[in-house]
Amino acid sequence: MQGDNGERRRIGDGATAERRSGGAMPALVVAAIVITGLYFARPVLEPLAVAVLLSLLLSPAVYWLNHHGLGRMPAVFASVGFAFVVIIGLAAAIGEEAINLVQNLPKYEDNISAKIRSLNGVVPGAGVVARTSRVFQDLSADLAAAAPSLMGGAAGDGRAPMPVQIRTSESTSFDMLRSVVGPLLSPIASTGLVFLFVVMILLKREDLRNRVLRLAGARDLHRTTAAMNEAATRVSGYLLMQLVVGIAYGVPVGIGLAVIGIPNAPLWAIIGVAFRFIPYLGGALTAVFPIALAIAVSPGWADLAWTVLLFVAIEVIIGNVVEPWAYGRSTGLSAVAVTAAAVFWTWLWGVVGLLLATPLTVCLVVLGRHVPHLQFLDILLGNQPVLSPEETLYQRLLARDPEEATEQAEAYAKEKSIDAFFDDVALPALVMAQRDNDRGVLAAHWRGVVAEGFAAILENLADDGLVEAEATEPGSMPTVACLAGQNELDLAAAWLLQHMLRSRGHHNVVSSPDAASPFSLDRVPLTGVAVVCLPLLSTTSPARVRYLVRRLRRRVHDATIVVAFLDAAGADDPAISAIAADKAVTTFSGAIAAIEAALKERATGGEGVPARQSAG
Repeated sequence: MQGDNGERRRIGDGATAERRSGGAMPALVVAAIVITGLYFARPVLEPLAVAVLLSLLLSPAVYWLNHHGLGRMPAVFASVGFAFVVIIGLAAAIGEEAINLVQNLPKYEDNISAKIRSLNGVVPGAGVVARTSRVFQDLSADLAAAAPSLMGGAAGDGRAPMPVQIRTSESTSFDMLRSVVGPLLSPIASTGLVFLFVVMILLKREDLRNRVLRLAGARDLHRTTAAMNEAATRVSGYLLMQLVVGIAYGVPVGIGLAVIGIPNAPLWAIIGVAFRFIPYLGGALTAVFPIALAIAVSPGWADLAWTVLLFVAIEVIIGNVVEPWAYGRSTGLSAVAVTAAAVFWTWLWGVVGLLLATPLTVCLVVLGRHVPHLQFLDILLGNQPVLSPEETLYQRLLARDPEEATEQAEAYAKEKSIDAFFDDVALPALVMAQRDNDRGVLAAHWRGVVAEGFAAILENLADDGLVEAEATEPGSMPTVACLAGQNELDLAAAWLLQHMLRSRGHHNVVSSPDAASPFSLDRVPLTGVAVVCLPLLSTTSPARVRYLVRRLRRRVHDATIVVAFLDAAGADDPAISAIAADKAVTTFSGAIAAIEAALKERATGGEGVPARQSAG
């Protein structure tokens, strides 16, 4: 019969795996189709995506103007017009500064040559550049000397040179205008299309919202509305904070470069504001050209050193002070997700994709939080913990990494207490291990690994002073005995309980799981023990616990027996009341309270704790 059940279970597992693998292929096909569509629809989707982001950035201004007496249409045109003027002004400023930079570049040739000469004999291999320059100069001189003989044919052979006829080009002014204006038509058209989309989105915001709600799911308006509101709030907050961070970065850059004497400092300040929208790389890209100019503007090295120090100092302040304050958890993305999104969207849409990477990924994470079938997006890209503290502890123990588990315990103890860690994290982790053992997926070897991990955690915590180290006085008798149930997980629970008792000054000992067997119980030293505690994870069988309590009662007639059913889900009240123990509990804190109550009763001369009580 058991063989038939095992065969059915294997068949069921195989069918489940087949269904999962069969369901994964359509998902991959859909993902490939979506990515292909995004790539080929780039000319249409790029301006639309930029327009949506600009509309989210301008919507607070439109809302403010609309609620201060200005109509919807004038508010929209005023906001869009202001944004257009600002963008055109920035573009003009960048163009003017760029022209000035190009015009001044020939002035810096002597400084660059002086720096190259100053490196000779100081930096190994620095003379290579100078030698290469001399080689090219000599080659140019040779070519110039040979030019007459090459161009004039055989100048000394008496033959007449070949006549050259120069014809004027018949190009018209229209052709010249087309060659100049033609390359500008595409960006101008894209910019106009973006602003047209922005105006239409802001004017028809409510109508577009209702249509999206209808398409996304009119039967679940609450979830769809929550998703749209969260996406809009996160993206708007991100864009606004990114602008604030960019200004906080660009203004000191411009002022600092102007003080140092780097030309075109306003240009680099504007570029710093714009490049700050690029995740992680914006600061480095901004620093490249000013550092290159610092090499060229003066024959010495002081300007270069001050420029490098300026960018390093501003980057440290922005990265450690301004950005954590501005962003917080507003985007909801992990650092790895931001980097991966930047790489993916840059590959898909180029520079525009790099600028849109974070907002688009924020929208994907919001979809993953509100759409069950897309939950994997939130898991992969979000910054929320995907494992509970007890799951993290259990996983670290299985990975044989008690050091990281100890760090988790220390962090939890600083926030709450070490007893809270034992009750709220360590005990649920042990319960998870025991349930895996009951399902047959945790072998005996791994039970030992988990128990050894807890022993290492307790030893590390004792070294840090968070739990009491073992200090048994010679000849002293324990007042509490903790008997593990029947496997290594029960033993780990007994160790945790032992350290909680020891931190309260109670002398106690722990016996291995073998001690609870009928053949070994008589050999367990229980003389003078006031309380016997049975921490149980491996069994919730009332019959087994009842017989174990009876055997203990024959050994210790006057001791208080406390049974801790630590897997509370398997300990119902009738079972607890039928075990004939003095007290039954379901948590470490409940066990500590029962033990201390029994010890106090004995110290005051009482007759013990009333039998068959239940406590959490």
